[in-house]
Amino acid sequence: MRRLYHQPLSPFCRKIRLVLAEKKIEVELVEEKPWERRMDFLRMNPAARVPVLKIGDLVLSDSGAIFEYIEETCPEPPLLPRTPAARAEARRLAAWFDDKFHDEVTANLLYERVNKKLAKTGYPESEKIKAGSRNIKYHLDYIGWLTDHRRWLAGDELSIADFAAAAHLSCLDYVGDVDWTRNAGLHEWYAKIKSRPAFRSILADLVPGFTPPQHYADLDF
Repeated sequence: MRRLYHQPLSPFCRKIRLVLAEKKIEVELVEEKPWERRMDFLRMNPAARVPVLKIGDLVLSDSGAIFEYIEETCPEPPLLPRTPAARAEARRLAAWFDDKFHDEVTANLLYERVNKKLAKTGYPESEKIKAGSRNIKYHLDYIGWLTDHRRWLAGDELSIADFAAAAHLSCLDYVGDVDWTRNAGLHEWYAKIKSRPAFRSILADLVPGFTPPQHYADLDF
């Protein structure tokens, strides 16, 4: 039995959920509130962060490490390209969204507006929200540029780069922070990945106290 400890609006958890669903790997979802620092959870991951994937006695943490384990043990369908150069590009872009996009956008928008309320750690800081709203434009334009030159973000095939980007954007879309009209390539790419069966359970997520916009689960948004 595989068990994934997650938060519904964590982009890192969503990335792993998308990977598991794309590979048709069944997993039991356990919602975890890491800010509560539950002792049993801390024993699994002292860093007190989600996601954590438990497979029997094996405990895996960090979304990058979890993905690499899944890709090696369940290689079909592959989410890393065939050639070393293409794999490096897929990993680079996944890191771009999990590091740069996360720090410049997700942390300033989603965490300020949602996570602080859920964890009861204070009120949103307006300067951070302004910074996130400003920064996201650059990243959306970058996605548009990538889609103008490639079928998927890292090349001709769907890869972990697409799921990393889509995980962050789907979380931000839940709170209405993505301007899908900014460029056509961005909209077409997200509509394509959003329509995949792997996305269904994520689009069904609901977070108490927060209502997604009407277009959030609409495949023809």
